[in-house]
Parts: sequence; C-alpha cells; structure tokens
Amino acid sequence: PKRGSRSGERPLHALRERGVEYIEVRCMDLDPFVPVGIQAQTMRFIDIFLLHCLLADSPPDTPDEIRALGRNQHRAAARGREPGLLLERGEQVVTLTDWAGELLGECGAIAQRLDEAHGGTAYADALAAAQAALAAPDELPSARVLATIERDFGGSYTAFVRAQSEQARNRLLALDWPAALQQRFDDEAAASLAEQAAIEAADVLPFEQWRQDYLAPERLRV
Repeated sequence: PKRGSRSGERPLHALRERGVEYIEVRCMDLDPFVPVGIQAQTMRFIDIFLLHCLLADSPPDTPDEIRALGRNQHRAAARGREPGLLLERGEQVVTLTDWAGELLGECGAIAQRLDEAHGGTAYADALAAAQAALAAPDELPSARVLATIERDFGGSYTAFVRAQSEQARNRLLALDWPAALQQRFDDEAAASLAEQAAIEAADVLPFEQWRQDYLAPERLRV
C-alpha cells in the first residue's frame, strides 16, 4: 500500500493520515520474449486478479496460516512446475493447479464487468489465456523459456538472456523517436536538475540533525 508523501513526511505518517492511495505491485517476472517485459494481456489479467484480491473475503491470518503461506510460497517458487505439487490450505492439502483453477474460476465475473466497462472482450480473453496455460503446462512462460534454451542455445541460459536482450534493444531502438519528444525529455531533465540545485542551496541543517528530526517518533504524532 502506498500514499504519496509530502516534503519531509514519513511514509507511515502519510498512510495513517490520508489512507492508501494506490497499490504497488512488485516482483513481477519479466517476459523475455517481449521488448518491454510484459504483454498487455498479462497486465489485464493482473488487473483481474488484483480486483479479485480486493473483493474476496479476507479475514485476518492466524500465525499458523502465515507460516503455511510462507511454505506454500517457497514450494511454488522452487517447485512450481512439478506435477501434482501439493500446497497447504487450512487443515487440508490441495494441488497447486486445482487451487489455481478455483481462483481463475472466481475471476470470471470480474473479467465480465471489466469488459462491460471498457467494451470488447480483452479481459475475458486474458482470463481464458490464463486458464488455457494452466490446462496445458507446456504453454506456460517457464516452459517456453526452457524449451527455447534447449532448442536454440544448447542449454545455455546466459546465451539465451544475451540474445533476448540484444533483440529487445534492437527493436526498441528501431522505433520512431521524434525530435519533439527528445526535446521534451531534455527540458524535463534540465528542470529537474535546476529544482535539485535549488533544494540543495536551501539546505540549512546538518545532515545528522535532519536525520534525527526525520526519524523522531514525535513526527508520527503530528
């Protein structure tokens, strides 16, 4: 959860005083087959999933559940491609694919509402693609990466990454880059440097004093 903070304000104070402004999603795996690292369809699926997380009932976790979630996360990250991988769910165990299938099924109504709001079937298509990949493990991104490494690069992950990086670089550099856009970024960079210089010129406190003031517990009660 994130909230834009004001100058000199601690992030926790901003959250407490003005609430959650937006959710920052981290740790997304990059798609090595796409120059910008992610497809629009993948972003739509993430929208669907995040809305499901927001709308689904979510009572507080117990200490035992928190520990089980940690074990599940490790299993999925380390052995997610293992057929029949079991995860803990309450007092029971369930396969990763069965649990994922249930979650995707619960997302159908959300995808439908998003398509109604935006027009078209892009969100339903994104959900269908995720369901198809779950049903056919060879279509998962991880399977495609492994197959490409073995087929085209003699099993060398390093060679695969270098080739994909160079391909992405070349495709991005081949895009049209108008002079007006370059000028816009040049102007913004110059303005940012000027603003930084003005801020630094206005500094009157020694850094250690500023640090102590910033971290003082009293600031959270302001």
